Amino acid sequence: MNTQHPLRILMSEQTLDRIGGALAEVLGERAFEPVIAARSHGHEPADVDLAFISRDVTGLSTKHQVLEPLESFYVSLRRSPRLAWVHVHSAGADRPIFAELKERGIRVTTSSGANAQVVAHTALAGILALAREFPKMFDAQRKRAWTPLIGGLLPRDLAGQTAVVVGWGPIGQQLAGYLRMLGLTVIALRSASAPASDGVQTFAFEDLKDIAGRADWLILACPLSDRTRGLVDADVLARMAPHARLVNVARGEIVVERDLIAALKAGMLAGAYVDVFEHEPLAGQSPLWDLENVIVTPHSAGHSDGNEARVDRIFLDYLRDWRQ
Repeated sequence: MNTQHPLRILMSEQTLDRIGGALAEVLGERAFEPVIAARSHGHEPADVDLAFISRDVTGLSTKHQVLEPLESFYVSLRRSPRLAWVHVHSAGADRPIFAELKERGIRVTTSSGANAQVVAHTALAGILALAREFPKMFDAQRKRAWTPLIGGLLPRDLAGQTAVVVGWGPIGQQLAGYLRMLGLTVIALRSASAPASDGVQTFAFEDLKDIAGRADWLILACPLSDRTRGLVDADVLARMAPHARLVNVARGEIVVERDLIAALKAGMLAGAYVDVFEHEPLAGQSPLWDLENVIVTPHSAGHSDGNEARVDRIFLDYLRDWRQ
């Protein structure tokens, strides 16, 4: 690290307002210069040492549709030859820019765990809504139709069902705890088949086809990687029971979307809660919007008003370690 110049940290104005004092405290005698990210093209600052991509910078951008001010932020990163480290508010780093930065030898850190509880809560809400047939009841409400869940509409008891949780990070582990409390049996899929925890059968990602038939709930909470891309395809879906349901709060590319749509339309799968998609925003003509057994949300499973402070703390902890 070059100590002959002030440490230039690229951030948003909102971030500086929130943690400017904390930055000075963490860095101590090390001089630093906050560099405010440009709001539009043509005025991007350059030659920064560190960068913090906060939620307000990302805004409504997706990995497929980069909007301002994130695009201007990216331009600054690309124009900074001495850039050493970028921290991002998200739990994942699968946007193309991060692979590009890593190829330059730049360190990229994430805020894994900051929104884990929120995502687990959202996934649980999706499971409960599907289990209690809320999509059908919401449809009946809009039609002003009195349709009690009796006869052929009786929901299955959740207790005694099996949830296959793909991914055993903070989200998967928290969600598994909730599900076990509700009486479900949990099977974990993770990068290795080593035991996840007491009482939880554990398999590797590649074993999904062999155990898909045991899932009443297939819940995706894993990172996107070469091993998980396209993991849930027509073969896996065909092996699942017709009463089973899928929940995806991970990344859209983990599921082959056309195969999921076909399985739902054919009645090979009873329903799905989907928060992430192969291409975002989800196209208006996608059948997922209209399928009566599907709940769609716009990549919002992890959004909460407490995330900002948690992400700030993670960044400051990394900065403290980096400084030392």
